[in-house]
Amino acid sequence: MSQPFSTPITEMFGIRLPIVAGGLQWLADANYVAAAARAGAMGFITAASLPDTAALRDEIARCQDLAGGLPFGVNVSMLPAPAPGERVEETFDEVARSGVRFVETSGRNPEPYLPMLHAAGIKVLHKAPSLRHALKAQAVGVDAVSVVGAECGGHPGIDLIGSMVQGALAGRQLRIPVLLGGGIGLGAQVIAALALGVGGVVIGTRFLVAEEIWAHRDYKETLLRLRETDTALIMQSVRNTVRALHNTSTDKVLELERTHAGDFEMLRPHVAGLLGRKAYETGDASVGALSLGQAVTFADRIEPLHDIIARIESEMCAALDGLGRLRTPAVRATAGAVPVG
Repeated sequence: MSQPFSTPITEMFGIRLPIVAGGLQWLADANYVAAAARAGAMGFITAASLPDTAALRDEIARCQDLAGGLPFGVNVSMLPAPAPGERVEETFDEVARSGVRFVETSGRNPEPYLPMLHAAGIKVLHKAPSLRHALKAQAVGVDAVSVVGAECGGHPGIDLIGSMVQGALAGRQLRIPVLLGGGIGLGAQVIAALALGVGGVVIGTRFLVAEEIWAHRDYKETLLRLRETDTALIMQSVRNTVRALHNTSTDKVLELERTHAGDFEMLRPHVAGLLGRKAYETGDASVGALSLGQAVTFADRIEPLHDIIARIESEMCAALDGLGRLRTPAVRATAGAVPVG
């Protein structure tokens, strides 16, 4: 199989394309993650979507079968502070026993767990909402980081810095492999991100219409009708900003934030994770805080994930060719190969 791009991210993960399929809560199961692997990208099973470590063990085994030896990882989302029943160490132990070589962490600082993960031969990618958090993660010893811009679905951080600025800052200041996420859904955007100096991109929202995503078809059909303006930023008053599909739940949350700013207990019934899962099961997207980025505007059909990624790869190559034609004939004649990332 050809290796069209070589960046610090493709080298670290051993993948064809500098693309990580975002860890989607409730949705990033073995089918989705293995499909990403077979398409030349990297994916992470979301451990928090599973009820216990036994279920995680089974899901990892299923993904290993479906991926056919291609690399994938496990996403472990941690609360801001350790809490009873969180089972973080238990999850990491299970991942290590399974032979999975990559973990994606998010939430609090992963530093306490790095020795055990590195001792097991596991490389750690940490998700950071800002450059300062990414620099901290680099300082404590993670192997790679991802930073996200304000366009992303889920948690874009409280500063709401756009992806172009985040990517340029990260590409200049980080020494370890770095990914950029937020608003990316086209191959030309991937090339633009690589030009900023990052080693790859995270794509989540664009992949929600993949056939391997188990969510109800009615939910996916809803996404196909949306534009970049059909998301809402909620929970800013509790300093836990979420970009989600604009629906009745986000309207209610925004109303409560105007009248009860900073009171998370008032918001909790409207942002509970189980509401989101029910929406995916039923296809009724009018209720629930459904993480969604502005890249939903690029979702144009329901199709296999392989086909979505193949189109993005084709767009990447076309974008590179187009950039090459911008050079004058004299420069093109003398230009040598330029490394990417």
